[in-house]
Amino acid sequence: MIDEIRVSNLALIKSASLEPAAGLTVLTGETGAGKSALLSALKLLMGVRADKDMVREGSEGLTVEGRFVAPRRSQGEDPGAVAGGRSADERGVVDDRCDQADDSQPFFEEGEAVVSRRVGADGRSRVSVNGGMASVRQLTEHVAPLVDLCGQFEHQQLMKPATHGDLLDAWAGDEVRRLHAAYRERLAAARAAQAELDRVREAGSASEARLDEARFVLRRIDEVSPQPGEYDQLVAELARAEHAEALARAVIEAHGALSGDDGALDQLSQAAAALEGAARFDEGLGALASSLREAGFVLEDVASETRSYRDRVEFDPAQLEEWQERVARMQGLMREFGPRMEDVLERRAQAAEQIALVDDAEERERAARAELDRAEDALAEAAEQLDRARRAAAPAFEEAVRVTMRRLEMGGSELVCGIEALDRAGWSAYGPSAVEFLYRPAAGMQARPLARIASGGEMSRVMLSVKVALGGGDAVDTLVFDEVDAGVGGAVAVALADVLADLARTHQVIVVTHLAQVAVRGQRHYRVARCDGPAGAETQLQVLDADQRVVEVARMLSGDATEASLAHAREMLQAAKDAALS
Repeated sequence: MIDEIRVSNLALIKSASLEPAAGLTVLTGETGAGKSALLSALKLLMGVRADKDMVREGSEGLTVEGRFVAPRRSQGEDPGAVAGGRSADERGVVDDRCDQADDSQPFFEEGEAVVSRRVGADGRSRVSVNGGMASVRQLTEHVAPLVDLCGQFEHQQLMKPATHGDLLDAWAGDEVRRLHAAYRERLAAARAAQAELDRVREAGSASEARLDEARFVLRRIDEVSPQPGEYDQLVAELARAEHAEALARAVIEAHGALSGDDGALDQLSQAAAALEGAARFDEGLGALASSLREAGFVLEDVASETRSYRDRVEFDPAQLEEWQERVARMQGLMREFGPRMEDVLERRAQAAEQIALVDDAEERERAARAELDRAEDALAEAAEQLDRARRAAAPAFEEAVRVTMRRLEMGGSELVCGIEALDRAGWSAYGPSAVEFLYRPAAGMQARPLARIASGGEMSRVMLSVKVALGGGDAVDTLVFDEVDAGVGGAVAVALADVLADLARTHQVIVVTHLAQVAVRGQRHYRVARCDGPAGAETQLQVLDADQRVVEVARMLSGDATEASLAHAREMLQAAKDAALS
C-alpha cells in the first residue's frame, strides 16, 4: 500500500505530495492539468524506463520518492468479502502468489519501504531503497507487484495472460491451492526422475575413450589402494621412524637427567629434606617442602614415561623403506588426481560409478525408466485433479465478475475463462493448462483474448469487476484507475461510484476521474490544477477540505460554481457520507 509519494521537477510538476487514503482517493481537475504526470511518477517507482524528456525544463533532474507499507495480507489482515466475492479464508491464495509476497518481505524494514528514484537531465537514473543504493530491477521485482495500474493500455494483470491463472486460483479457494501444491510437488519429482534417466543414458552411452580413461583411473588408484585416513597416519609414523635414533637419544638423556645419580629427583629429594628439617623453626618451610614432594611425583611419572618410550623405540630399516615407498606412491596419486587424498578417493568413486553404469546400463536404465513412469503417472493424476477443479471454478468466477459488469451496465459483454490443455512438454509450475481471460463484447459474439479487443475504458471496468470479485483474496493492495469513467454517465456513473466504493473496502484505490458521482465517494480528494507562474506553467496538487470539495464537485457538475451546482454538490457529498456510514 502507498503511504506517500513526493514528486519534484517532473514534467510540469515543480513540487507535489500525495498521501492517499487507505480506501478511496480521487484526483480531479481540468483536462491537461497534469494528472498523467502523477501517474508517470508512480510508474518510475515501479521500475518503468526513465526518459530525460520527463525532467522539468530548466531543472538538473527529477526526483520521485515513495513510502510503501507491506501488503496487508502479509501482515495477517483479512479485509473480508465484498460485493459477491468471498473472504480470503474461503478463497485462499495459490502458492505462487504466497511465494511472491514472501520474497518481497526483505524489501520492507519494519513493515515499510522508502523508495527514491532520481532521473538527471542527461537521462541517467539512480535508485535507492531504504537509504541504500538499489537497481531499477529491484523496483520491478518488489514495487511493481504491489500496484495495478488500470488505465488506457495499462492493465498490468489483465494484459498479461500468464497472470490469469493466478487470478482464477486466488478466487477458487483452498482446494485449488492444495491441488496446485500437490501438482507442483509431483512435477518436481517427474523432472528429477527424467534428469536421472538422462544421466543413466548418458553414462551408458559414454564414448570408448571416456571408458578407457575411467578404467585407467580405477586401475591406477587400485594399484596403491589407499584407505581413508591412511595417508595422514603413515606420514606421522614415518616421521617417528625416520628420526628413531634422535628420539631414542633424547629420551635416554632426559631419563638420565631425571633419575640418574645426582639427577633431578635426587636433588629435589635433598631440597625437600632440608626444608623439612628447618620446618620445626618455621611452619611455612614445611609447606614448601610438601610442594617439592608433590613436584617429585610428577618428575617420577615423566621419568617412567621416558623409560617406556625408550624401550618402544625401534629402528627397522625394512619397515622404514616400506613406509617411505607407500607414502611416495600415495603422493604420486595426489599429484595426478589430487591435490588431496580425499580428491583421489572421490575420483576413484566417480570412475567406478561410470564403469558400473556401463556394465549395468540396461538394468539401471530399466529402473530409472520405471521410476520416471511412476512419477509421470502420479503427475498426470495431480494434473487432472487440478485441471478439473479449475474448470469447475471458472463458471462461478465468470458469474462473480459478470455481476459487477452488469452493475456497470456493460451490456451483454462477458468475461470468459479460457482453459486450454497443453501438451505434456508445455506443463509448467503454473499447471497443465493455459488459462486466459477472453472478452465477449455482446451476446452471440465470439469471445476473443481480452488484451486484444477491449477498449481502454472497457478494460478498466473489466479489471474493476475482477478485483471486486477477488475482494480480500487479491494479492495486490493498491489499484490505480485512469480512464475507468471514459464514456460513462447517468446511472452508470452512479453504479461505477458504488463499485469503486465497494472495492475500496478491500483495497487502496486511487482514481483519476471526471465524474462528480465518483469524486464525492472519495475518502480523500485531491485537485490537480495547472497554473502560470514566474517560471512558466506549473501543475499543482492540493488536498481539498470540506468547503473546497463542494466547489470542486460543483465545477465538475456544471463547469462553474453556481448556487445551483453548489447546492447539488452539497447534496451529493452528504448522500455519499450517509452511504459510507450505513
